Amino acid sequence: MLPTLLIVDDERPTRDGLRSALEEEFDVYTAAGTAEALAILKSEPIQLLLTDLRLGGDTGMDLLDAALQLPEPPVAIMMTAYGSVDTAVEAMRRGAWHFVTKPLNLDEVEMLLKRALRNRTLETENKQLTQQVKKSHKLDRLIGKSPEIHKVSELIQQVAPTRATILIEGESGTGKEVVASLLHHLSGRPAAKMVTVHCAALSPQLLESELFGHEKGAFTGAAQRRIGRFEQADGGTLFLDEIGEIDSATQIKLLRVLSERSLERVGSNTPIKVDVRVIAATNKNLREMVDRGDFREDLYFRLNVVKIEMPPLRSRREDIVLLANAFLQEFAKENDRPVKPLTDAALDLLRGYSWPGNVRELRTAIEHGVVMSNDAVIDVRHLPQFLHSQTVPPAQSSPLPKNSLDAVAEFNLHALETNTIRAALSTAGGNRTRAADLLGLSRRTLQRKLKELGL
Repeated sequence: MLPTLLIVDDERPTRDGLRSALEEEFDVYTAAGTAEALAILKSEPIQLLLTDLRLGGDTGMDLLDAALQLPEPPVAIMMTAYGSVDTAVEAMRRGAWHFVTKPLNLDEVEMLLKRALRNRTLETENKQLTQQVKKSHKLDRLIGKSPEIHKVSELIQQVAPTRATILIEGESGTGKEVVASLLHHLSGRPAAKMVTVHCAALSPQLLESELFGHEKGAFTGAAQRRIGRFEQADGGTLFLDEIGEIDSATQIKLLRVLSERSLERVGSNTPIKVDVRVIAATNKNLREMVDRGDFREDLYFRLNVVKIEMPPLRSRREDIVLLANAFLQEFAKENDRPVKPLTDAALDLLRGYSWPGNVRELRTAIEHGVVMSNDAVIDVRHLPQFLHSQTVPPAQSSPLPKNSLDAVAEFNLHALETNTIRAALSTAGGNRTRAADLLGLSRRTLQRKLKELGL
C-alpha cells in the first residue's frame, strides 16, 4: 500500500506536474484550495501534506493550522515562490516539518517526503507502543474463573501469535470486542493499527466502499477517492464485527480479498496488495446461516480457521461477582468516588438475574449503582429497576387440561418476554438499537417483537 499524499496548489499545472512526478511512490490526492483540502483531510487517512503558501484568496498557513488540529494530522511541507527566512521560521513554528521554495527540485521534494514519512512512521510506532504498554494491564487477561472463560483464555494465547483468521461467536454483550483486542495485542504486530468495522451499521453500498474504498466518480456522491478499511489496516488487524449481516455481493468480494490478499477499490480494476490479519465476530450461528443459504459456505470456511465461542454470562455465574467488583473499581475511579462494596442482598440479586444483555448489561447495572449510591455501600435499591422485573409465575392450585396448560404457558412466556423487553428499553433509555444489543437481537427483530407484543 502506497503512502498517501495530498498536494494543495491553486495552479493546476503545478498540481498535475507534481502528481505525475510522485504518483509512482505515493497515493496522490490533489486540491486547489483550503476548503477542498480540508474535506479530503477529514475523510481520508492522509499521511503527507504538500501545500503552497498562497492559495488564491486563502493562505497555506491557515490550512496548516487546521490540518494540525485533526485527530491524526499529516506531516506538512510548505512550498512557495515567495520564500524568506521569516516565512520559513513562521511555518516551522506553526508545525510544518519542512519548507521548500519554487521553482521546485522534484528529486529534492521526493526525498523530503520520504524522510518525512520515515520520521512519522517512527513517531507513530513509538506512540502506539507506549499506548499498548499503558493498556496492557487491562488486556493481559479475561476476568473470570469459570471453566468456560479459562478455555477462551487458553485458546487466545494459543492462536494470537499466528496469522490465522479468527471467528468469534457469541451473544451480544459477551465480550467479543475484548477478545478481538486481546488477539491483536498478543499478536506479532501489536504496534500496528487495529481497524474496526461494524458491518450491521452500514448499507450494502456503503459497506463495500467502507471495506474496499472507491475511486473518484465511482458512484453518485463519490467526489474524491476513498481509502477503505482494508488498506487502512495494512500491516495490522481488521476486526469485522457482526459479519453475519453482510450482503451476498460483499461476501463474494470479501472472499476474494481473503483468498488473494489483494483488493480492488470500487470503480477500479487495479489490484492492491494488503497484509491484514482478519478477525470476525457475530452474534449469529454462521453454520446455521450457511445451511439456510443465508451465508456463503466458502467464505465461512475462510473465516472459521479458528473459532472462539464466547459463553453467555448466565452459563458462568461464578464470574458475576468477579466482574461486578472489577466494574466497581472502574466506575468508582471514572466518577471520582470511593469504592463501595455490594451488600449481600445486592449480590444475590445479581446472581439470580438471567442477564440477557450479558457482561455489557452487568456493566450498565454496576455503573448505575455507583452513580446512584450516596451510602457507604451499594444495596438493592441502588441497582436499576430491570433487575427486579423477573418474577416466577405462581403455581397452579389444581390440575388443568392440556389445552389450558398450553394457554397458561403461552401467557407466562408472553408476560416474561414483555417484561424483559420493557426492562431492556428502560435500561437503554428508550434507545431501541441499544436495547436490541442488550437483548442479543437485531434492531429489526426487536421492532417486530414490539409490534407483536403491542408495545
